[in-house]
Amino acid sequence: MEKLDESKFEQRLQLLALRISRELASAVTRLLRSGCLLDMPRVKPVVEDPESDKHRLVVLSEKIQNPDLSDIPEQVRNSLKQLCSVDVVPYMLTLGYSYWSADHILKQLLPAGIEVPSSFETIGHVAHLNIPDDLLIYKDVIAKVIYDKNYPRIQTVVNKVGAISNEFRVPKFEILAGKNDMVTEVKQYGATFKLDYGLVYWNSRLEHEHIRLVSLFKKGDVICDMFAGIGPFSVPAGQKGCIVYANDLNPDSVHYLKINAKINKVEDYIFTHNMDARVFMQNLMIAPDPEAKSQFAAANCSSEETVSANEHSMPNGNHNDVQEVCQESLDDSSVVNTAKRRQETSNGGDVTCQEEDANQTKKRNNKKVKSSGPLPVKPWEHIDHVVMNLPASALQFLDCFSALVQKRYWKGSLPWIHCYCFIRSSESEELILCEAQNKLNAKIAEPIFHRVRDVAPNKAMYCLSFRLPMECLKEETEDNVQSVDG
Repeated sequence: MEKLDESKFEQRLQLLALRISRELASAVTRLLRSGCLLDMPRVKPVVEDPESDKHRLVVLSEKIQNPDLSDIPEQVRNSLKQLCSVDVVPYMLTLGYSYWSADHILKQLLPAGIEVPSSFETIGHVAHLNIPDDLLIYKDVIAKVIYDKNYPRIQTVVNKVGAISNEFRVPKFEILAGKNDMVTEVKQYGATFKLDYGLVYWNSRLEHEHIRLVSLFKKGDVICDMFAGIGPFSVPAGQKGCIVYANDLNPDSVHYLKINAKINKVEDYIFTHNMDARVFMQNLMIAPDPEAKSQFAAANCSSEETVSANEHSMPNGNHNDVQEVCQESLDDSSVVNTAKRRQETSNGGDVTCQEEDANQTKKRNNKKVKSSGPLPVKPWEHIDHVVMNLPASALQFLDCFSALVQKRYWKGSLPWIHCYCFIRSSESEELILCEAQNKLNAKIAEPIFHRVRDVAPNKAMYCLSFRLPMECLKEETEDNVQSVDG
């Protein structure tokens, strides 16, 4: 499409104005404000007089067309004459491109009958458009208008390119307007999240769902966040005083999760992992057996079939050991190697936790959780909640809970599982429940379905919450007993 010509949107209005002494401007506007004064959004009715610093021009409504002011009610006109001498002058008001809204301009530019795509998702300074295929020929002009009308709040305008096909569920974006910088910050429920929108997943529309689920957590609860992303559940849970084991397969997500834990001063409460979600849960449930511990660690580091080089397990016997393992993972080569990707994606993408802390700490309103630190935790003995926020495929991961929890170690109630999923109009809650039970190989008692949001005309996002069934407990076998007794 041809380049946007801003001059085409200029509109000139021939109006009348009163030239008065600047000391009387407030009094005159009070007299005329009942329908006689110019009333247009973002246009001041009192302006400077180009001919004299001692005077001001009070611009009249476009309804007032007669220089003798006969369009003004007689009572107002008489009061005005008593207040000052009336000097009526012509006034030309020019409304240019900068005045009109994005919606108004796009309606003039796009073919009649087409829905104007003037709404967008905001991620910090980034505007994410979803331009339909039939409007892609207008993508550049749409992006320019969105950029112009929302700057400086919006400094980068992007559009999703193609379908999501990578294993990290991160869309590919095309920058249409503004600076080439996808590293941004988002604030939600008193927390600050730093992210590179080109490398990690983020959905601002899920803010209320983040708040809802975290409100179910209590201080001291142990949370497992299997698909943690950059921490929209983990960080506020940490702020609440929960101990959080947070995992994500995407090393870039883990990178920003660590940064966000530090920004929000909950790094003592969040322990990050970068591995497959099934392996993550299996590792958390491994009890500390002194003989098997070193053997497992060696096998875990050398195995390329089940655990990749960037995966970390935690078969340790206490919370302090877990923290040590997680600290070591900060320097893992797999995460360090992603720095190059972040630099290529954005000018500001390669930011370390230490730099972020130095530059941002003074600006934070977030208070560190008031506590001497989390108590030692043994996840193989108790977990309160498991969050599975990967609606496209989380149901498929429910099979990892079958015989996962060892009955001889477990203490207290079994955990709540919060599994996100999509339900199409042709599907039912009963169908989803049946699929979940098949994966667990157990019956779910009293399932709770919460409708999160509609994602398409015939598709909605749900959260299925339930207590892990007793059938999922791993019973103690004779081999286990003999190995323990021996």
